[in-house]
Amino acid sequence: MARDDAVRVAVLWRGDARAPVPLLAERRHVRIFEELTKLGASAEPIVFADDAVDAVREQLLSMDGVLVWVDPIMGGVDRTVLDGLLREVAAADVFVSAHPDVILKMGTKQVLVDTRDMAWGGDTYLYRAEEELRAGLPARLREGRPRVLKQHRGNGGDGVWKVELARDASTDGDASVRVLHALRGATVEEMSLETWFERCGPYLEGTGCLVDQPYAERLDEGMTRVYLSQDRVVGFGHQFVTALTPPPPGEAGPPAPPPRIYFGPSKLEFQPLKALLEGGWVAEMQRVLGIEREALPAIWDADFLLGPRAADGTDTYLLCEINVSSVFPIPDEACAPLAATAVELARAAREHRTA
Repeated sequence: MARDDAVRVAVLWRGDARAPVPLLAERRHVRIFEELTKLGASAEPIVFADDAVDAVREQLLSMDGVLVWVDPIMGGVDRTVLDGLLREVAAADVFVSAHPDVILKMGTKQVLVDTRDMAWGGDTYLYRAEEELRAGLPARLREGRPRVLKQHRGNGGDGVWKVELARDASTDGDASVRVLHALRGATVEEMSLETWFERCGPYLEGTGCLVDQPYAERLDEGMTRVYLSQDRVVGFGHQFVTALTPPPPGEAGPPAPPPRIYFGPSKLEFQPLKALLEGGWVAEMQRVLGIEREALPAIWDADFLLGPRAADGTDTYLLCEINVSSVFPIPDEACAPLAATAVELARAAREHRTA
C-alpha cells in the first residue's frame, strides 16, 4: 500500500470519462500499475475525453507525473485537446510522458527526414505540398525501386503506401503506378500517377506532409521493434511484416501478419542493435533533435528493418518509425524499468515544484 507521502503517478488513456473506472485486473496496463505500486508509488487511473478536460485537469494537477497512452488518431479524434492540456500540466511541474513537444520531435514520420544522415537513415525526402510531391516523386520512381510514402502522424498502417511505377510515359500525368496501402485487408491498385497525386491531397492539408523512403528489399526477413526507457533498451519485439509485401500468387493483397513475439533486453540475436542504440545512436538522435535525456519518454520504441549487408557481411539497419504516443503492448521485462523511470522523474518534478 502506498504511503501518504508516496509519489503519485497517473496512468491515462482515452475512453468514456463518465463510465466507472475498471478494476485493476481488468485494466489494459495492469502490469504497469503493479510495478508502480511495488515501488511505493500511488498509481492512479485517469480516463480522458475531450468533453471532460476540466475534470481531468483537476486530477492531473494533483499528480506528480502522468504516463499517457493515447493514439495520435482514435475513432477519428486527434490529440489536439489532450496535448494542450498536457502542455499546461507539464508547465505546472507535473512530469508528463510523453510530452507533446517530444512527440512532435520523435514520434512523427518527419523524424525519418531529420535523422536521415544518421547510420540508420537513407534516401529519404519530405513533401510538404502537392507541388513538391509532383516535382520529386516521378523521378524517384523512374530509378526502378518502389517507394514507401508515409503521412506525418498515424497508426496501424493508416496513410502508409507502397508506390511503384507500373507503366512509364512521356509525361508524368500519363504514367501509371501500382499502390498498396499498409492497412489490414488492403489490395494492390493500379491508377494513373495523376490520380495518385489527387489521392495524396488530404495528407498534405494544413500542417500535414508526406515522407518518402525507399522500399526495404529485406522486408520479408522481419521487423525488429526495440523498446526503450529513456536511453536504455528494455526489450524487443520481432514480427514478420506482410503489410507491404507482394501478394501471394492469385491473391489481391498481402496475407495477415503473424503475431509479434516479445523478448527481454538480453535476447542474444538483438545485441548488435542494442549496442548500436545504447552506444551512440540514441545520443546522436538527441543531439540532432534537440532533446535532453530527462525529456526522453519513460517508454518508447523504434522499428528497424534490415538494410543492405555491409562489406564484411554484417547487417545494417534502417529506421522505419519511432512510436511515442501510445506504446503498448510491451514486453513483460519492460514494465519494471518503465515504472522506475516514471517514479524517478515524477519525484524530481515534485521536488522542483515544492522547492
